[in-house]
Amino acid sequence: MKKGRLEAFSDGVIAIIITIMVLELHVPHGEHITDLVPLLPVLFSYVLSFVYVGIYWNNHHHMIYAAKTINGSILWANLHLLFWLSLIPFATAWMGENHFSRWPVILYGAVLIMTGMAYNILCGLLIRQAGEGSALAVALGRDWKGKLSVVIYLIAIALAFINPWISFSLYVLVAMIWFIPDRRIERNLSLAEEE
Repeated sequence: MKKGRLEAFSDGVIAIIITIMVLELHVPHGEHITDLVPLLPVLFSYVLSFVYVGIYWNNHHHMIYAAKTINGSILWANLHLLFWLSLIPFATAWMGENHFSRWPVILYGAVLIMTGMAYNILCGLLIRQAGEGSALAVALGRDWKGKLSVVIYLIAIALAFINPWISFSLYVLVAMIWFIPDRRIERNLSLAEEE
């Protein structure tokens, strides 16, 4: 199968996810800068989630670009990833509205874990379709960042019972790990095209 529809559909869903998140930012009822202070938790949640969705979109784009063909399993795995991404606006809003209290922070982490696992499943299926020696397989390698992220999310959820701000800090740490775009796919595709 060709991958164009998968790319277009995914881009559309991700654009809607970001739109839903920004709609949760409400204008304060006042004209002073101090009127923004109560909105800071919502704003911090939004910024973190925007970065996460952007990271997933960026990496998804690179992976699908590297894939030559897709199959039905990949389509379902992609929908699985989009499902978990679509829950980020809800978890974001709940966490921000409740000023990073325990259960909203735990739910946010759970959504991040499931999104990370869904992403790893999609990676595995794309590699299986492309073949173990493909540029995509070589580029992704052992994907230590993906595995480490899920472990950090699990630790963050456990630490939310002690202090949710530690958990939030760990979510920020994972975003920072991924914020620098992963150049492995670009580098390996360039090498493959040169050969």
